[in-house]
Amino acid sequence: MSSAIRAVIFDCDGTLVDSETSGLEVLHGLACAEGVRFTREQADARFRGARMADCVAWIAAQLPDRPHDFDAEFTRRVRAATEARFRQGLDPLPGARDLLERLAIPFCVATNGPREKVELTLQLTGLRSLFGDRIFSAYEVGHFKPAPGLFLHAAHALGHAPEHCAVVEDSVPGIQAGLAAGMQVFALCERASMPDDLAGRVVLVDSLRAFARHLEEQGSNA
Repeated sequence: MSSAIRAVIFDCDGTLVDSETSGLEVLHGLACAEGVRFTREQADARFRGARMADCVAWIAAQLPDRPHDFDAEFTRRVRAATEARFRQGLDPLPGARDLLERLAIPFCVATNGPREKVELTLQLTGLRSLFGDRIFSAYEVGHFKPAPGLFLHAAHALGHAPEHCAVVEDSVPGIQAGLAAGMQVFALCERASMPDDLAGRVVLVDSLRAFARHLEEQGSNA
């Protein structure tokens, strides 16, 4: 991780916006209401950072007697309930606004979520105006984390080689995608939640403020 950082690619949910926990609570609650029995902690481990289609497919597989249109209908209910939860109140992660307002190098959001979700969460938290057209959704790009394509697309759009891009992520799929893309990955994760094969390849940061300090110490945000 010695290359100069010339651009930053942020995940959204759980990285810039405090939406990951509430979103997972909605998904877990609706799955349990259908009869799936698993803990909230298991939901976090299985679903954090994963694309919705994979989450719903796993839930569906636990319900052998589900209706033929279960996946589409369940996804619709999850999206609607999640939006309603977000509109009750959503905050940016501590330090997010200050970091984005001070960044002197190009930055963007690259998310596994659909465009309408990231637009909503950034708008509700007052961060939307800081990104302009630099928002990239896997649904539009056609590549989902943990594959590297979404991040490579974002790097190209920002005009910098992958090795000069920093990825800030809070989920294992996102971390895997950043590493696969050849980028410098900063993980907003507890060490205990990180697989051993990943922990030694990333920089663990406990907050966005810690990431900002890293940029300042490296001179990447002059």
